[in-house]
Amino acid sequence: MRALRVLQLIAGFWLALSIQAALAQSWPTAPIHFVVPYAPGGAIDLVARLIAEKLGPVVGQSVVVENRPGAATLVATSYVARAAADGYTLLFTDISHGSNPALHSKLPYDTMKDFSSVVLVAALPAVLVVSQSSQIQSVNDLVARARKDPGKLNYSSAGAGTIGHLAAELFKKQFGLNIVQITYQGAGPAMNAVLSGEVDMLFLGLPPAIPLIKAGRIKAIAVTSSRRSELLPDVPTVAESGFAGFSFEGSVGIRAPAGTPHDVIQKLNSAINKVLADPGINERLVAAGAVVIGGPPERFTTYLSGEIERWNRTITPDMRVD
Repeated sequence: MRALRVLQLIAGFWLALSIQAALAQSWPTAPIHFVVPYAPGGAIDLVARLIAEKLGPVVGQSVVVENRPGAATLVATSYVARAAADGYTLLFTDISHGSNPALHSKLPYDTMKDFSSVVLVAALPAVLVVSQSSQIQSVNDLVARARKDPGKLNYSSAGAGTIGHLAAELFKKQFGLNIVQITYQGAGPAMNAVLSGEVDMLFLGLPPAIPLIKAGRIKAIAVTSSRRSELLPDVPTVAESGFAGFSFEGSVGIRAPAGTPHDVIQKLNSAINKVLADPGINERLVAAGAVVIGGPPERFTTYLSGEIERWNRTITPDMRVD
């Protein structure tokens, strides 16, 4: 009986391999779904739609963008974790994908085990902004005031795990500052709080910030990336402002359910890298404030492991959502 059971297990193993091989050879034969964990109109949604537009002709199938907002990305992420591992349902991730393990005591999925990386699409630098009427003119001004009057300055955010929250907390921790978070129901209200001078500062993603900065409605005092942004060449980095070692960027990546055949992952990776290399798409992504990355799936996996470690070091128990 034991020998029969062993033979059955071996047969099942080879059958599974043959099914996966057949799936990989025929893929794709149906529309591909990009699941975005936010409502339409945001930076991640914009990148997803730009890639979907060009990926369809490359793979010979339509690519549908499906918005599933809710629970700070957990709704969409859980949905994809449970989806069929066939290469037709893919998750667009942002910085929260790496920070959620530290922000939540328990997640409905395992970030590393329940997904396979497809590609790290781009980095999304942020910019530190204040109201036009603010007396703060530089990072040095801000830090000096925060150190002189601990707890008197505040920053707005759209909630735990957002760029505004994570960049500010990393900034505070790295330079030993006491700056109070004021949480708003969404990015729009958080930004309006700075525009009106209701709060002192905000770390904001480049796509929504650029029009406001160029229109003179808010004042940019530093970008968070290690290099200056092509879109804001006159705005220094935080490091250039006299605070070496600080670097923060959001990200856009694509992941598939764990168990997706390796050959399908490779086909997806190759096709999406081809899209990212398209001069028109590249130009539009850069114009939206993204720094295009691309490369093999392993690059994203390595990056994500580093992000999880970084946020585990940065996020303290009192900052957890649950």
